[in-house]
Amino acid sequence: MSGRFRLLLAACGWLCAAQCQAAPDFGAARASDDARYAAGWVLAAADNEGLPFAVVDKRDARIYVFAADGRLIGAAAALLGWAVGDHAVADAALRNPGQLALDERTTPAGRFPSRPGRNDKGEPIVWIDYDASFAIHRLRPAPAQERRAARLASATPDDNRISLGCVVVAVDFYETVVGPSLGRGRGVVYVLPETRPARALFDAAELPRVD
Repeated sequence: MSGRFRLLLAACGWLCAAQCQAAPDFGAARASDDARYAAGWVLAAADNEGLPFAVVDKRDARIYVFAADGRLIGAAAALLGWAVGDHAVADAALRNPGQLALDERTTPAGRFPSRPGRNDKGEPIVWIDYDASFAIHRLRPAPAQERRAARLASATPDDNRISLGCVVVAVDFYETVVGPSLGRGRGVVYVLPETRPARALFDAAELPRVD
């Protein structure tokens, strides 16, 4: 085999590896075009910095958790903030979450470096934005009239708006997917906007960050 041919094979192998890394593997999971675009963009830009990451599709009320290489670890329905909106109220961290008015209970959009932590009950959670008290956590006991478990199990995203703003997932999904990945160290969470085109988050000159 000539040296030139070896160089050509090596170049092809490098190109294939780069392309494969830039293609997220959703497996058989149902995902919107926006979620697929977001995960593809993250890998192509290496924006996750070699860390596990998650994409939260608010319009579809679903969360996708990926290994650092773009392999889907798991996908599930999620409960989100009661109100439609992409920004948290400015003084949210200074108030008890229960004091937020209904129209203030939004799930903010953006790129968030995440880290594991614990809530005030000592339960493991994943902080998306600690200063704003914004996290991914498992389903917790709530007033029966909120029907949180039934909302998570429903076939549509229409009834998944009930939380104070956090991303709430089923207990088994947290324990088998979120905890073993984002719950063990640093990660990145991308929350897609819902008041403007989701792709605008990534098409901006610089992806908004909360560091």
